[in-house]
Amino acid sequence: MELQQLRYFAKVAELENFTRAAEACHVSQPTLSQQVSKLEHELGHPLFERLGRGVRLTAAGHQFRERALRILGLVDEARGSIADEPDAGRVVVAAIPTIAPYFLPAVLTRFTAECPRARVEVVEETTAQTLRLLHDGTVDVAVLALPVKDDGIETEPLFTEELLAVVPAAHRLAARKSIHIEDLVGEPFVLLHEAHCLTGTSLAFCNQRECTPVVVAETHQLVTIQELVRLGHGVSLMPEMAARADGHPGRKYIRLGDDPPTRTVGLAWARPRRLTKVVWRFVESIRKEGKVRSKAP
Repeated sequence: MELQQLRYFAKVAELENFTRAAEACHVSQPTLSQQVSKLEHELGHPLFERLGRGVRLTAAGHQFRERALRILGLVDEARGSIADEPDAGRVVVAAIPTIAPYFLPAVLTRFTAECPRARVEVVEETTAQTLRLLHDGTVDVAVLALPVKDDGIETEPLFTEELLAVVPAAHRLAARKSIHIEDLVGEPFVLLHEAHCLTGTSLAFCNQRECTPVVVAETHQLVTIQELVRLGHGVSLMPEMAARADGHPGRKYIRLGDDPPTRTVGLAWARPRRLTKVVWRFVESIRKEGKVRSKAP
């Protein structure tokens, strides 16, 4: 088993296509396919199901991918620790789906301008999966919602933001600048699946005020919630960063009283793992963006 085979396998698993993976790896497709076949032969199990032009991981492929990524991450970490340059090397950052698309683009823009030789990889996962990836070394740092109850994880708060009510533009409350959660009693709610920590925060706030939401739909993406709200399927609670990024006139965002629900966005990394200089440089970019968000009106 060779490292290059693991890299080819990981790229095919990521892109679900041998041709695109070969292009990304700068090798011919027959060469890449041959190396993946050798890897499957050595393991004694098929790693991919061939589906016409695309592929997907088999059960064995899913198991092997976790270990392959861990091995590749450790190799890159070892290589980086030897060179350990502050503006070059590999950085793997994870973020939960309710933060990643709204926070990371500004961080990446700043960091890549300062460190064009560095290579950043982004992983978007739920909190539970993100913590596992931190522990096994697959990712270097993560941006998620605090608190995190894990003695093996170091955390640092970045900023706190409000959760806002979001309703259809034609809703009876849409013209209000501020409401109370009690105003939404009896309204159908559209929420994220319970695997997402935002749902726990939203439900806890509602339950503390004896307003148990009537959940009519669950999804895994905030953009799906926004669209369902626009179409009149229900109301929801939405992070302020998602509300700021949404310019659609079919939805209205409203503050929830003088004591609104909030969440704290924070930085996390595993301890006692040693982070390279370029990762710490990336952490500084995260902190700078966190300061910008904390000062936002």
